[in-house]
Amino acid sequence: MKAVLVLGKLATLLAWVLMFFNLFSPFEGNIGVILTILLGVTAMMHGLQVLIFHTIFCQLLPLKAKDYLNAFLFGVFALLDYRQRALSQLAAETSANTQD
Repeated sequence: MKAVLVLGKLATLLAWVLMFFNLFSPFEGNIGVILTILLGVTAMMHGLQVLIFHTIFCQLLPLKAKDYLNAFLFGVFALLDYRQRALSQLAAETSANTQD
């Protein structure tokens, strides 16, 4: 699962780079327009994912600005990564409580 998350983050980063590159040096034809629209849609969707991220994880994990930026940049792949962290933390707390 870790490899899938890393590959997904790399693919997402590549998509962001292409969309921002298109802003400064637009591609010719319809692809340039499509990438500009896609940048706006992607930014809105990732903003929504940051809201979901905050709602779910703010009580489970200590969050910093870096965590929110990570969720904005990598979207669902960051959410899955933080989900694994939260589940690991809950499992550790549960096992510590059962040993007491």
